[in-house]
Amino acid sequence: MSKRNSAAAKTAARERLRVERERQAKRTKIKRQVIVACSVVGVLAAAGGIGYAVVQNNKPTYWEEAADNPLVKPANTTGENGTTVVMGKSTAKKTLVMYEDPRCPVCAQFEQTVGATVKSDYDAGKFKLQFVGATFLDRGLSGEGSKNALSALGAALDVSPEAFLEYKTAMYSAKWHPEESDDKFKDDSYLIKVADTVPALKSNAKFQKAVTDGTFDKWALEMSETFDDSGVSGTPTLKMDGKSLTAPGSDNAPMTVADFTTALDAALKA
Repeated sequence: MSKRNSAAAKTAARERLRVERERQAKRTKIKRQVIVACSVVGVLAAAGGIGYAVVQNNKPTYWEEAADNPLVKPANTTGENGTTVVMGKSTAKKTLVMYEDPRCPVCAQFEQTVGATVKSDYDAGKFKLQFVGATFLDRGLSGEGSKNALSALGAALDVSPEAFLEYKTAMYSAKWHPEESDDKFKDDSYLIKVADTVPALKSNAKFQKAVTDGTFDKWALEMSETFDDSGVSGTPTLKMDGKSLTAPGSDNAPMTVADFTTALDAALKA
């Protein structure tokens, strides 16, 4: 091989090497640009995600929004916000006030044990009944079942006082009342299922629409505020003429028929 051919070969080799190095440098540069671009996109996406999360966390909850909704008062209520719920014979001289939270297990126990006696005495005209609904268990246990059930009770009250009382009894029954930690009453479908055991509410389209639309959600919040302002700290609480009806030797509501009858007779005579 001549020196010229050898020199040409070396030159060609160096040129190929130079071209390959340029290609490699270009590929490295492009790769670096892609990595940087992806990093920027990732940062922006993360920032966007954080921003979205902040916005979502700052959005009012359903029930916070419900507090700003127009107030719809159920039929058969009185008072400025429709939170005075009194029912019974006009001839009854005294009123038994019952403070109850729909999720309250002790309220359920009271209803299952003493409820029939309360209803019998009420039907006999011994007293009127006033209902004050609470939702403090939603705060204590987290959830929304108390509020949602109270709203559904408002829908039942809108049908009639009798439907309201029967529905409340069904809610507190052993069959339908959940454990207090089980927030079943948050589901409209469950509340409607319970309501189907009440003749006046069974397949009642107007009632069901009021439940699913949350027609009385604002009213439920107003009623809950009435309870909070009452000074009563627990449920069930029974009062007549401003004085609590309690079991002997206790500050709690009477939980047997005998104790309830004794406390009631004393309150009626006072």
